[in-house]
Amino acid sequence: MLTEKVLHMNTGNGDSSYASNSYLQCVQIDLFPKNLQGTGLQRSFPVLNEAINKIANDLNGFPRSFKIADLGCSSGPNTLFLVAKIIDMVHDICSENNSQVPQFQVFLNDLFENDFNTVFRSLPAFYTKMREKKGDDCGSCFVYGVPGSFYGRLFPNESIHLFHSSYAVHWLSRVSINIIVV
Repeated sequence: MLTEKVLHMNTGNGDSSYASNSYLQCVQIDLFPKNLQGTGLQRSFPVLNEAINKIANDLNGFPRSFKIADLGCSSGPNTLFLVAKIIDMVHDICSENNSQVPQFQVFLNDLFENDFNTVFRSLPAFYTKMREKKGDDCGSCFVYGVPGSFYGRLFPNESIHLFHSSYAVHWLSRVSINIIVV
């Protein structure tokens, strides 16, 4: 039996689904989620910020389109919380360097069985919150679903600037030589 058939989140919106059991219990987008996943995300922010700064330094700024992949995003709202935080970090770096904010392409990856519609239905509220928070200088954000297992190839060479995974890569039995874990 394939590993990804055994080790996966519950799909959909039911009582036992990931989306229903990983919700953000916060009033504002600035507050951290009050759940296990949210705590893990919060603890990863310094490393994530360091990685984003390194990308900006290595590329002499951000490309016009900054491409982000979230591996194992599942279907819960923490996915868009993470996206908002990455966008905040990029905005901060651009502000510090007096440079233009890039457009964002965000590729949400999970298994074929994932209900991406759960995440996509929350995009209008996400875009509204981002515009309220950042104003017209928000930068365009385009979100895509990329179904498939990260045990195999998902993207062409040199097509993604930042890979992120909160609670999925720990299922790997070995690290591919093509994956660098920061």
